[in-house]
Amino acid sequence: MKKMCAAVLAAASCASIAQAQRVQAPQAPASSAVMPTAAKPVFTLDQAVLDAGGAAPSGAAATAAIEAAQAGLTVAGLRPNPVAQGQVENIVGSGSYRGLRSAETTIGVAVPIELGGKRSARVAVAGAQLSRAELQAAIVAADIRVQVTQLYVEAIAAERRLVTARDQARIASEVLRGAAVRVQAGRASPLEQQRADVTRINADASVERLTRLGEAARTNLARRLGHPIDGILDTGLLDRLPAATVGPSAPPQPAGTLALAAADADLAIADAGIRLARANRVPDITIGPALRRLEATNDTAAVFAISIPIPLFNNGRAAISQATAERTRAGAVRRVTALDVEQAITDAQAEAANAIITARAASGPALAAAQEAARIARIGYREGKFGQLDLLDAERTLAETRAASIDALANYQNARARLERLTAPATASNAPGGINR
Repeated sequence: MKKMCAAVLAAASCASIAQAQRVQAPQAPASSAVMPTAAKPVFTLDQAVLDAGGAAPSGAAATAAIEAAQAGLTVAGLRPNPVAQGQVENIVGSGSYRGLRSAETTIGVAVPIELGGKRSARVAVAGAQLSRAELQAAIVAADIRVQVTQLYVEAIAAERRLVTARDQARIASEVLRGAAVRVQAGRASPLEQQRADVTRINADASVERLTRLGEAARTNLARRLGHPIDGILDTGLLDRLPAATVGPSAPPQPAGTLALAAADADLAIADAGIRLARANRVPDITIGPALRRLEATNDTAAVFAISIPIPLFNNGRAAISQATAERTRAGAVRRVTALDVEQAITDAQAEAANAIITARAASGPALAAAQEAARIARIGYREGKFGQLDLLDAERTLAETRAASIDALANYQNARARLERLTAPATASNAPGGINR
């Protein structure tokens, strides 16, 4: 055991040197040496996001909502239709009014005239609703990107885990063969071979299990894309970590984010609703120019009518109160959203920062030390300097460190995607009031 401890200490010192060498000259993936000449193209994350955006039902729903809002804006700008009117008087009576002898036929048009700025108020409401629909489409696109990123990261992490499991299964088979040779030579007990066989069986089972998980992850990604994945995934995405930063991270800035812009859009709709409710309090007038023909004298005459509704039962005050309350609610929701966004960004920043630290440690010095310790243990086992338990312990530590490294790298990529979603800016075209009409 003392020899094993000395080997681990030596591995730790070698690991720091190996880590520095990797920083100076990054090595290509081992799989690149055996890739065929006509390798499949890399199916990148950006391509996956683009394909998923066209196939996602939520994207189609957002597009339909924009089209509906655009049609609503057109409808809001239309003037009320005139009404054709016809009237026949003094018919089917008695005396001189018997039959149609004294009939008076009137044909005219009733033209509603909107007062109080109702049309412009309707257009303002519809315009605010269109801005909100366009903003919602941007939110849906950002959500799709996060979802696809998580599926993509899970798929490449599953591939990385499978490669690691196959490597561990290969090592377990080699250890089993070495144990069999030692047992046949009388240098070890049959128990050593049995331990190696159990390790090999567990390693093969892990390969089978991770193969199914990898297929499931790739299938889920393909289902989200709407088509089979043509090409290899960009497994190097896991290893892309940002440069180390010194000092605390910048404080969260919710202003200009999609979430806060959506709350501002709802507030703009509520403001426009108050204006429309006030405009609806002003009564409209209807004018009705017409022509009247008198059957008895065969003469014609002009008729002009004007009507104004009397706001006796509905004077519009209740509608204004309703719109004002809705505006108060939207303002309160906007303030709550600002607080929630600040808190969510703060938590996401901390999560991403912690994920970076864990990923650097797990995929850097810790992984290098575990690899070096396992290498020394294999050499020492073959030379009879270390026992089998020391070798198995080193291999188990290496497998656990590899798994932790993959998990840490995947966690960072997912945390980065969530942080980007929370801080995604609202562009000038989908921000409230940012569209010129």
